[in-house]
Order: sequence, then structure tokens, then C-alpha cells
Amino acid sequence: MSTGRRRATGAGDATLRCFFSGTDTHPIYVDRFAARRPVSAGQVVMVHGGFHTGVCYVATPDGRPGWARRFAEAGYDVFVPDWPGHGRSPMRPDFRILSCVQVAEALIALLEHVGPSTLLVHSASGPIAWWIAERRPELVRSIIALAPGPPANLLPVLPDDPVAVAALNHDDSHGRPIYAPEDKPVWINSEFVASSWTSSPRFPKHAVAEYCRSIVPESARVLNERFNIGGRGLRIEDPYSLRGLRILIMTGDCDPRHPRAFDQATAEYLGADFCWLADRGFVGNGHMFMIEDNSDALAALALEWLAR
Repeated sequence: MSTGRRRATGAGDATLRCFFSGTDTHPIYVDRFAARRPVSAGQVVMVHGGFHTGVCYVATPDGRPGWARRFAEAGYDVFVPDWPGHGRSPMRPDFRILSCVQVAEALIALLEHVGPSTLLVHSASGPIAWWIAERRPELVRSIIALAPGPPANLLPVLPDDPVAVAALNHDDSHGRPIYAPEDKPVWINSEFVASSWTSSPRFPKHAVAEYCRSIVPESARVLNERFNIGGRGLRIEDPYSLRGLRILIMTGDCDPRHPRAFDQATAEYLGADFCWLADRGFVGNGHMFMIEDNSDALAALALEWLAR
């Protein structure tokens, strides 16, 4: 299978609004938000998690500007890709077995074109960021990780057995794993959305229907790798290789799949700064805090860390 790089035509043009990058096999659509200042403070690539698209950084479900615009206003050039097969990125017939490495390779192609950047990642794109940073450290200036999945080094190997995994579905210590048969893409229902992503006090309840319209199908293999089912998770070879990289992990206190101990262990393993939002006075945030009702204040918190 070819993983040749796809040329991202014109990404350096300050007037360009969007373009395609990625690999020949897995091209990705990218939105660009130019810095709102004469001199850019740097570049940020904002990567969504599973079942989502880059729209979660573009605008909130209740119509407010998203983190991409807030970072551009603060002086950063921002690039917001859709994973292969998500949103406006083409979907291959074998999307059901799209892997985390293939997503990572597409993002590496983008970084090669736009240059060294801060990676801002969420949830299932966490392991992808750790993997990229270890293999291509010259392309990653820092990482801001929002409720990120850990490298598979920190996860137990779960059996390739749907019944056994289903028995752990409410086990916080295992991250409430999900098993996905790899014969088709995975669609989630409104019950899952309500229990995992919109249940926090900060989620704009009047905009839940709008948010649900943004949910897309996911690769079954990505899910199985995220939860290290059958030992297939994305590992890093040496956690100390990331110790020289500035990393911030941010987590809300009402995220059912990310209890404090879970994400703090990831931060300690990687030598990262850890921000439990409630410790900073932001109580009630869940998994999708970049689109919750205090999203501007949380963006400012991330920008403050990045400026330091």
C-alpha cells in the first residue's frame, strides 16, 4: 500500500483558506486560519478524536467561535485537518480497517509541508501524537493534549473477545473500553453520545441536536487500537525520548472515560505538565470541553501555557 506524500498545494499562501494534504493513499482535507497579527507566534495543528471532524475546533454547537479562531486571534497560524475518511477527507472502501499509523502518516505529511508545529490533540488522537513526536521530533514543537488516550504502553492487553471487553465497559481503570468487529465501520447511537460526551454540566444542552449532526462513523480498527485490544495499540519505544518536549495534558472533572488518576499517569509517564481543570477553578467540564460553555476561558488557559 502506498504511503507516498501528497503535495499540499499553496499552503504557504496567506490568502488560502483550505487545501488537501496527507498521503496518496490517505489524503486529508485541511482548514487554515491565518494568524490575526502581522507576525505569527507559531503554528498549531489541531487534531480531532474519534467519531469527530475538525469542526469541533472551528465552532461550538451553539454557534460561538471555536478554538481555531481563538488561537488565530492570539497570533498563531492554525491548521485543522480531518482524519482520513472523516468529514471532507476521502473515505476508502477499506475504511473499517483504517489504522492509527495511517492517520499518523497523513498528519506527518501535513507537518512536513507546513513546518514544525504545536500539535493540539484530543482523545483518540493522543496516542497518534505520542507516536509522531517520537518518530519525527523535528516536526513537533510542543503538544497540548485534551483528555488524550495514553500510549498503549500504559494499557493492559485486552482479549480479542467482545464479551470479555463488554464486561469492562464501565471500568474506569480500563478507560471503559469498546470492542468493535472489524467487518464494518462503527456508528454510535444517541445513548452513547449522551453518556460519554454531552452529560457534563458545561455542555450546552440546547445544542445537543446540533452537535449530534457532526458525529461521523469511525474505523473499527482505530477503536480496537485505542483500547489495546489484542495488544494492537499504538506504543512508543522510549518514553524518555519525549522528556525534552513541552507537553500539556488537560482534563475535565466530569469526563467519564478520563478519571484524574488515568490522565495523571499518562502525564507522569511522558514527563508532561498536567492540568486538572477543576484545580484551576473550572468545574463541570466533560470530554468535549473545547466546545462547552466556558470554551473561551479554557482556550485562554491553553494559550497561556503555550506562550510560556
